Amino acid sequence: MTATPTRALRALTNEIVSCRACPRLVDWREHVAREKRAAFRDETYWGRPVPGFGDPAAQVLIVGLAPAAHGGNRTGRVFTGDRSGDWLFGSLYRTGFANQPSSVAADDGLELHGAYVAAAVRCAPPENKPTPAERDRCLPYLARELSLLESVRVVVALGGFAYDALSRVLASMASPLPVPRPRFAHGVVVPTERATVVGCYHPSQQNTFTGRVTEAMLDDVFARARDLAHGIA
Repeated sequence: MTATPTRALRALTNEIVSCRACPRLVDWREHVAREKRAAFRDETYWGRPVPGFGDPAAQVLIVGLAPAAHGGNRTGRVFTGDRSGDWLFGSLYRTGFANQPSSVAADDGLELHGAYVAAAVRCAPPENKPTPAERDRCLPYLARELSLLESVRVVVALGGFAYDALSRVLASMASPLPVPRPRFAHGVVVPTERATVVGCYHPSQQNTFTGRVTEAMLDDVFARARDLAHGIA
């Protein structure tokens, strides 16, 4: 990747962090940052939109739903400091995309290699449920990230919400999913002109506690994403 797109990613990060487009989300993220969870009462919460992060030369983009209220909304980095992130970064470490198996803070030394992580919605939403209007206001950020991440060949959608968001983003980039659109499923592979989309159950506690998703299932998805990014069928 050239220096210019790298600088553009930094500029986009700054733009995302300063966004106040959705009043409900602004109120909620700032309320959570003031009230805090008892376990984190001595910490200063981020309380702002959470940008994507990772390798600017990534071949694999990973898209989640939104920052967790006491995870990314606290730490300032998506999937950092929550149980979903423990599962995600553990799998990325085992499959060679991360230099360490967990992430608890934005300055804890985590580095991603060949991967970039973002979310469909950048603010923590009440009950983890953004409205369709909030999703649609935020999606241009994801479209711009994908445009700037020139080496991305595979996008992993963590959950049905992210899959639907990606469908909209790719359609806006003149690279729509096939019609009829394949239904979201764990392990589904959907080629488009811009990138191949791979479905993955979200590593939420609801899914990990019930066994709907396991470490092996996550590892299989990211190993498959690596192979697809390298042109291995």
